[in-house]
Amino acid sequence: MSIKVLIADDQAILADGIKSVLSSCPDISVVGVAHDGSEAVRLAQQFEPDVVLMDIRMPVMNGVIATQEIKRAHPSTHVLVLTTFDESNYILDAIEGGASGYLLKDISAPALIEAVKNAYAGDTILPAKIARRIVDAARLVRNDREIKLKRTFSFSDREVEIAVMILEGFTNKQIASALKLTDGTARNYISSIYEKVGASGRTDAAEKMKKSIDG
Repeated sequence: MSIKVLIADDQAILADGIKSVLSSCPDISVVGVAHDGSEAVRLAQQFEPDVVLMDIRMPVMNGVIATQEIKRAHPSTHVLVLTTFDESNYILDAIEGGASGYLLKDISAPALIEAVKNAYAGDTILPAKIARRIVDAARLVRNDREIKLKRTFSFSDREVEIAVMILEGFTNKQIASALKLTDGTARNYISSIYEKVGASGRTDAAEKMKKSIDG
């Protein structure tokens, strides 16, 4: 059974090139090509793809909103953001919107095929360049927020870093990938944060940490 892929890109020549690359792999079937975010949402509803390759800047509806709409209707669909833009705000918007990963358009053909297969398998796709930007973005939060968290809950420096990422909506796997931790190590840090906060889970911890910052 082949992996069903939907391509969303408003530049026809790039969409055709991506389609050609993916069609060269017998394990992948391109089921549709959308040229704006609204069309991507409609085609995702029609074809129920396994993986969507989503551009960010598109007319009618941008890729972040389209990702949110697709994930809301089809939680099992994996969205990989594929774009020429590598600014951290796009990275964070895409990940927070439910994307499984973020790729730049300078990726090689074999790497693109591998990324689609890995996303289908449930992996988070964050190349080193992107992971560094996510870490940088997490570190650029206001110092007073970090200080309040550390003072209120006696967090270590690493726990403060992870606590901030929890507040930003990152999953355990995304935190582990961005900080180059094993899944087990990330879970241990997160469990320690929950214990220090006195929280029963992620939502409870985030609410209590936010109250400590806002208060």
